[in-house]
Amino acid sequence: MVYSVIGTGGIGGYYGGCLARAGKEVHFLLHKDYEFVRGHGLQVNSWRGNFHLDRVNAYKDSADMPASDVVIVALKSINNPLLKDLLPPLLKPDTLVLLIENGIGVEAQVQAMFPQTLLAAGLAFICTAKTGPGVIDHQDFGKLTIAPYTPGAEPAAAKVACDFADAGVKAATAEYLEARWKKQIWNMPFNGMTVALNTSTDALLADPSIAALIREQMLEVIAAARALGVKNIDESFADQMLETTAGMKPYAPSMKLDYDFGRPMEIGAIYTEALRQAREAGCPMPRLEMLEAQLRFIEGRQSRKRS
Repeated sequence: MVYSVIGTGGIGGYYGGCLARAGKEVHFLLHKDYEFVRGHGLQVNSWRGNFHLDRVNAYKDSADMPASDVVIVALKSINNPLLKDLLPPLLKPDTLVLLIENGIGVEAQVQAMFPQTLLAAGLAFICTAKTGPGVIDHQDFGKLTIAPYTPGAEPAAAKVACDFADAGVKAATAEYLEARWKKQIWNMPFNGMTVALNTSTDALLADPSIAALIREQMLEVIAAARALGVKNIDESFADQMLETTAGMKPYAPSMKLDYDFGRPMEIGAIYTEALRQAREAGCPMPRLEMLEAQLRFIEGRQSRKRS
């Protein structure tokens, strides 16, 4: 299959790079890094082994890219309105768009723009970031869960999972709602708390009172998910996530990096929509509602600085 990547940052650069290294045909849309990557290639520094792509199919305009079997969208969710212009040149009638993004409701947003397009969610359990022009640092983990969203997307999603497995990425398909909300159990506490307390994951868990608060926040997400019909999830999943996080390298999640670099944060997708759905299901998340309010305050202050 022919792949295209929209958003060649830490996520798109790593997963797309793995596919390209394995011999898959991959086309990368770049912005600031276009000239550098076109001339110097893409470097991935990974705990699993570094690699360099000497020749990269690099583009600065999606209109110049070929129609693809799979389009990996690895943008921040706040940039999804750009897809109205970026996606059409890449689409065929059977193209699968894989949204490797954080949050709740992102597939519905994109499906409304492209009602006939097959969509799947990509849930990345990975510590990775772009650290320089054409340089991706992969610090830990790497599992990718692919969850079909549009009816009929299941066969294509299974093929994509096989291609990632061939490329050395631990990948599997899963039920959509369960996969999205399981990712929220980590995302909602850790993204926001690293910003609110201006620290990293290891420091949060090193403090007993904050670690206890994070567990309570996780239990709020689990209760909301169950109220929304998610199965195969209970308190043990929170303990599993805490244990996994305690064992990984100190990490600044994507929202913390956005805060550090003065960029807009993904509050809407990670918090607002999830909190709305939880309230409608009769299971509000008060601790996380408070965290969202803090993040909105911080974002407002950052926005005034930017302007």
